[in-house]
Amino acid sequence: MSNEDDVNAADNYKGVWGNRIGFGRKAALLSIDFMQGYTTEGAPLYAPGVVEAVGRAQSVLQAARDAGALIVHTNIRYHPGHFLDGGIWVQKAPVMKAMVEGNPLADFCNEVRPLDSELVISKQYASAFFGTTLAATLTAQGIDTLVLTGCSTSGCIRATAVDGVQHGFRVMVLRDCVGDRHSAPHEANLFDIDSKYGDVINAEDYLHYLGS
Repeated sequence: MSNEDDVNAADNYKGVWGNRIGFGRKAALLSIDFMQGYTTEGAPLYAPGVVEAVGRAQSVLQAARDAGALIVHTNIRYHPGHFLDGGIWVQKAPVMKAMVEGNPLADFCNEVRPLDSELVISKQYASAFFGTTLAATLTAQGIDTLVLTGCSTSGCIRATAVDGVQHGFRVMVLRDCVGDRHSAPHEANLFDIDSKYGDVINAEDYLHYLGS
């Protein structure tokens, strides 16, 4: 969106959408699909915005580790032979067939690679909640707030934010730690998430929360 469009949209939404919910009692950090397919130049999924997000998310991830926060990573994995677990999505987006075990593009980005002690949840669709144990895991750990980093803003970040609030979690999206292949869907989806599904905040705000 242009600056003028952004102002007009904000005025249109004012008083109707855009309330703030803030952090709850206990937050977990969810790092969504930071895989090398999004950061390898020349790869079909390559997105410069994700490259930038990975660089900024690295320090956030370390701060969460230092604070002892629950950290969950997600990746995408399909059966390499028939892709039946990808359903209609891999028919709509065949590029996702790269997300199979052994393909370097499906490996985690080195800067935000999970520790052996950190939980990794593999998914087949956009939302980190769909068909996974994420909601049950967070509830069992007493988590009421979910902080999102990762990619892409218009896909898996948005889908997870929507499902997150529908599962009863406060959703915080770190604006500077999520990325997309184009700035227009990136900004439009951040606006929509911030208006309806959670709070879009800066990494600095999360770091302040960790420190407090």
